[in-house]
Amino acid sequence: MNGAESLIKTLVASGVEVCFSNPGTSEMHFVAALDEVDGMRGILTLFEGVASGAADGYARMAGKPAATLLHLGPGLGNALANIHNARKGNVPMVNIIGDHATYHLKYDAPLTSDIEGIAATVSADVHCSQSSGDIASDAVNTISAAGRNKVASLILPADVSWNDNPNELPAAAPISVPQPVDEARIAEALELLRSSDKSMIFVGGDTVSAELGHQLSRVAQHTGSRLCLETFPTRVSRGAGRAQMEKLPYLAEMAIEHLKDVDTLILLGATSPVSFFAYPNVPSVLQADGCTVFELATADHDLLGTATAMVEALGADSLAPNVHPEQIPPAPSGELNAMSLAQSLSALLPENAIVVDEGATTGLACYPYTETAKPHDWLSLTGGSIGWGLPCAVGAAVACPDQKVICLEGDGSAMYTIQALWSMVREDLDVTVVICNNQKYNILDLEFTRTGARGGVPGEKAASMLDISNPSMNFVELAQGFGMQAKRATTAEEFHQFFSEALQERGPRLIEAMVPCVQIA
Repeated sequence: MNGAESLIKTLVASGVEVCFSNPGTSEMHFVAALDEVDGMRGILTLFEGVASGAADGYARMAGKPAATLLHLGPGLGNALANIHNARKGNVPMVNIIGDHATYHLKYDAPLTSDIEGIAATVSADVHCSQSSGDIASDAVNTISAAGRNKVASLILPADVSWNDNPNELPAAAPISVPQPVDEARIAEALELLRSSDKSMIFVGGDTVSAELGHQLSRVAQHTGSRLCLETFPTRVSRGAGRAQMEKLPYLAEMAIEHLKDVDTLILLGATSPVSFFAYPNVPSVLQADGCTVFELATADHDLLGTATAMVEALGADSLAPNVHPEQIPPAPSGELNAMSLAQSLSALLPENAIVVDEGATTGLACYPYTETAKPHDWLSLTGGSIGWGLPCAVGAAVACPDQKVICLEGDGSAMYTIQALWSMVREDLDVTVVICNNQKYNILDLEFTRTGARGGVPGEKAASMLDISNPSMNFVELAQGFGMQAKRATTAEEFHQFFSEALQERGPRLIEAMVPCVQIA
């Protein structure tokens, strides 16, 4: 048994059963070991950013980490943006990063780099294994460090892979459980809620489940508090029968208005809200001056257990949670735009669907419009680094093969990781991709105005930096080039028909929705 084989056996024994990979020469013994060790599903991606984004989506839905297999420092660099998104979303991930053989490093070959330094920017734990006899125990430590909501990285030199491991395999990695919140802290939070008639419970963490939403709704009702989600929740269960929750707006000015009357803010798995970017003459901190901010629980804590303890302490068990009714809108007609697209999504969304949202400005309309759709899970771009949506949909579909995945994707964002379409076809994943094609970096148009650059009005050169219509992109032909069935919709009726057909069939499909730009502010 060589080092690579012992590594894969350890991963599998610890529940890490999927590896999204883009390997190179240094990882060939790991690749070979996939044929020698049962239990590991290796999934090839054509770009490391697809591998890391897919691992993110998998973990969000599976509730445990997948592995990535990356080729040295440059491969890690290509994966970094979506590892960043996972870190910001409290998503577990185990990165296996190949390196030169230990004795080869001193020669500073072309691909030699500071892998530990690069990995440390996005990892809670980084370790470089030094011997084949240690790799299995090193893997246990890395998996434990990733736990249920962290990124951990293990560097695997080539000779550690190919040399024999003479040692017995260690026990499977222990995975930490969510930490309970102290009863005294819960009591303090409840006293703050009771003593204010302008309080808000601000919730985040890795998953806002249906049950968590119901319990928090009971707390909010009993204390007269508002219940609000963070702007980009990692995963939230929503739709008919799920708790009614506000969501903090993205634009800083709108978020400030949303929070202006709140005098007590209780944080449950969320961090204190700040503006996504800095803008001239706009505060970075979004809550009002003088607002009391109390951190009841972090993402490391047992959020459901905390909410349940709050309900029990209040004696609010008998309260029915405020939930959304099911209200399915009729099929839209006429112009295809953000609102008619959202209407079709709400009307046709199947029960227990998974929506991956990187729809940018067009996608903003879809979230509120689907509040009364059939129950579903919604995954958001947590770290702001674009090119996440298509890979995340790959991982979510691998984790939940019996659930339909719908990926709302902006045209500009799609081009960062368009290679994910190939992986969808190769793995025959049940994903319906909706490309919201407005032929523009619409979100940057908005941001240009809001920053006040050049008085908020781009000149000819600046405008060309925001326009992606010359040459125009044909996503139908791009998808077909990867072997995916695809259609272009230009009217509301066409989109509704094509979307309905895609949902009734199994397998990867793409719809290019030609929509106008959205004016948000």
